[in-house]
Amino acid sequence: MAHSYTPGLKVSAFTKLRRERKLPLAGDVVVSLGQRVTAETIVARTELPGNVQTVNVANLLGVLPEDVEECLTKPPGSKVDKGEVFAESRSFFGLFRSKCHAPVRGTIESVSKVTGQVLLREEPIPVEVDAYVDGTIAEIHPKSGVTVETQGTFIQGIFGVGGETCGELHVCAPSPGEPLDDRAIGEPCRGKILVGGSYVTTAVLRKAIAHGVKAVVVGGFDDHDLRELLGYDLGVAITGSEEIGITLIVTEGFGSIPMAGRTFELLRSCEGRRVSVSGATQIRAGVLRPEIVAPRLEEAIPRDGGEGSVEEGLKTGDTVRVIRQPYFGRIGRVTALPPELMPLETEAKVRVLEVDFGNGSRTLLPRANVEMIES
Repeated sequence: MAHSYTPGLKVSAFTKLRRERKLPLAGDVVVSLGQRVTAETIVARTELPGNVQTVNVANLLGVLPEDVEECLTKPPGSKVDKGEVFAESRSFFGLFRSKCHAPVRGTIESVSKVTGQVLLREEPIPVEVDAYVDGTIAEIHPKSGVTVETQGTFIQGIFGVGGETCGELHVCAPSPGEPLDDRAIGEPCRGKILVGGSYVTTAVLRKAIAHGVKAVVVGGFDDHDLRELLGYDLGVAITGSEEIGITLIVTEGFGSIPMAGRTFELLRSCEGRRVSVSGATQIRAGVLRPEIVAPRLEEAIPRDGGEGSVEEGLKTGDTVRVIRQPYFGRIGRVTALPPELMPLETEAKVRVLEVDFGNGSRTLLPRANVEMIES
């Protein structure tokens, strides 16, 4: 039997997740297999080489390039402090001295006898990787990182900006159709993850940033507000590294769109719990979705749960979201999957599906116009 596969969002009340936590280059893993960790636990460390500063010692001291090494007060490989004299020359029988001061704290890396330049390597930059979610170390990748396993509520969004963070979840909107009101934001919101309904403005987000809110989850956000928030036009690259002081996750799309009822109710069921969120998004090859993870480590996972369950493709009864006009953003259930190709207004023939939006009427749509909401 053939299946229809379609891109989808995962919105699950209980599932098992694994997240790889990798260093950018070889380093040390500082946790052990089977260890219980929290989101803030450091699991691996390394050091990035410091920046290189070039100092033209030959010009500063007025000596020949081949004589620069003899002018060093310390040999290559030695450490120097910022402002310390690391090279000097003498003239007129030692009566006059010219000195070179280190512009940064670091190490004398090399000396060029051709150009007379000295390379100073700044101090290494420490890099630490945390666990991101509360869970257990399921795998150790020597000198590279770990895999953290957790279980709980898992919700993917459509789009996000901002990095990884964690905090207590608080639902501010009374219903999925209500926007996030700035009156709901105050000092008690500091360090929390706020959930709105249909919409949030840049002004409200800036107030949230001022009050130390870690992340905001809403149904919709305007694209022109996104440019105002970031200060530049977002390209097609992966998001998640923006330093804007907050993480924003949009669950439905751009504009004022009520959050899906199931998504809103799942988030409301997580009220007061610690959750981890990531705004990282990539819509090209290797799709990456923003996500909210609410661990529930002490509960038994259902038999049909787990991220590794077999995918069966789109079938009747599945919940889908329309991702193109004229029904953009609407959610319904698949009632039929006709096998024959159907003609569009453009005269192209495509596979379609029948969707019930809950009002009794059924609509035929191209299968490419929907995404499956996986539970």
